[in-house]
Amino acid sequence: MEILLTLIMLILLQAVLGFDNLLYISLESKRAPAADRVKVRRWGIGLAIVLRIVLLFALMQVLTVFENPFPRLYWSGVIDARLNLHGIIVMIGGVFILYTALREIYHMLSLEKLGHGADNSEVTSAKSVISRIVVMNLVFSFDSILSAMALTETFWIMATAIVISGGLMIWLADRVSEFLEKNRMYEVLGLFVLFVVGIMLVSEVGGHGEEVATYLKLFGHKIQPMSKATFYFVIAILVLVDLVQSRYQKNLLQMKTAEQAKVG
Repeated sequence: MEILLTLIMLILLQAVLGFDNLLYISLESKRAPAADRVKVRRWGIGLAIVLRIVLLFALMQVLTVFENPFPRLYWSGVIDARLNLHGIIVMIGGVFILYTALREIYHMLSLEKLGHGADNSEVTSAKSVISRIVVMNLVFSFDSILSAMALTETFWIMATAIVISGGLMIWLADRVSEFLEKNRMYEVLGLFVLFVVGIMLVSEVGGHGEEVATYLKLFGHKIQPMSKATFYFVIAILVLVDLVQSRYQKNLLQMKTAEQAKVG
């Protein structure tokens, strides 16, 4: 019974922590040719599940390699840092996600793009998109795996939770992509959520390490890791603003239509 409860908790944990990963997969898969997008999502997540289990096994063997900090990096008045491998990998992933979100927002705002349909972002080969999905999935995996290891030390329980949550992710990825395809106005919201995800990952660079503290100071100011509670609060505010804005625009359109009808 205890094993079953632990497994259920791990699956729920993977599902909650996998929200931002799922959004990234849905948006990134749009860069593949339209005919290959379902295959890209399934292959990307499938390969990532296998590699995530390998990563889990590796972390259980050499956790200290990822958690122990490198020598201090110091440049007076500019940077003061003591980082570990985990933080550096997560930071690189966060920077890449920020770049991805800003690139797609730029495409949306480019006037020359507007007249060529909504799917004008550069089409990338399916293999390239799968590679990106797998790599970023591994970056997102660190927090979920370390959190899972705090709940249990049994490898097969964690591996089972990863496989089950991966199957759910494959199922949900297609539905999230279909929703964004049918409701393109929510793509902007999705991209800004992804932007916040990137900020959260970058901020985590100095927030890991229990045995020895890691930190990052830029221009005398310490970078504080964003908590999950703050992250979800910001996401809730973004969703609320988007809903209010959509309702307000709808009301304005109805008022304008009514006024035109009276004049007519």
